[in-house]
Amino acid sequence: MCNQLLDLFHGVRGGQVVPYLGADALHGVVHLETGRPIPADSDSLILAMNDGKPMSPKLMFEFSRAAMNLELKRGRSFVNRFLTQTYGDDVWTRSELHASIAALNPPYVIDINRDTQLQTLYADRPHVLITGISRIGGTDYRFKTYRLKDGRYVATDHTLIDKEEKILFKPMGTPVPEPNYIASDADYVDYLTELMGGFGIPGFVKERRVGKQYLTIGLRMTRDTERMTLSDIVYAAGSPCGWAVIENPSDKERRFCASKDIHVIEASVETVLETLRVFTASCV
Repeated sequence: MCNQLLDLFHGVRGGQVVPYLGADALHGVVHLETGRPIPADSDSLILAMNDGKPMSPKLMFEFSRAAMNLELKRGRSFVNRFLTQTYGDDVWTRSELHASIAALNPPYVIDINRDTQLQTLYADRPHVLITGISRIGGTDYRFKTYRLKDGRYVATDHTLIDKEEKILFKPMGTPVPEPNYIASDADYVDYLTELMGGFGIPGFVKERRVGKQYLTIGLRMTRDTERMTLSDIVYAAGSPCGWAVIENPSDKERRFCASKDIHVIEASVETVLETLRVFTASCV
């Protein structure tokens, strides 16, 4: 158990500290019938997308690179269809980490995974869902906003959303209520360009995020896409910017975190879960 994490979970529940969930946050989630782990990290996504076969070392480096290769060969719809088939049906065991975060009921959560765990857990409470989009004409923005109404998501003009409403931000997309994803290199180039330009985040989030701090869980920072996405989303953060739970962090991760004023907590996802259990029990 980590006493520092206990303090941070108080901040999460109060809204000053924003949870930021990466692929390893889904550790332990398996298919209800087959028992196979949910593909979430880069390597497992590539293998699942390529019928279980590894690709060349250059393409195996990052999911977005492999997705770009298959998009060029088989079309963008192939990648989108794969992600929808993977995450579109509720066929996965419930994530204890996601359930624990949902139980804290934070005002603002960022989840860069493409699954629907938090959306399912949030089905009992009013909230605004923000999903990232890319390479779509007819709009200056690279996001869509929805409100949960009568148990379903309804598309909502982002200018009509109050900055105090509960927010679930899925920048890399989700299959629900409509499949939109940031997946291939081309997606990331478009999305990150507009994110840096201010068109990837709604105005009410820009107001909300000033001075906030962040707690990343399950996020490895060894690849450019994760680092660039994080850097732009946490713009205007407080001091320190936040904390990153990383087991056995690399020198590259340490340097990046130091450059962003993010303090590294050397711990595993299991340690996070253990601490959440203690924190939840103490709040009963």
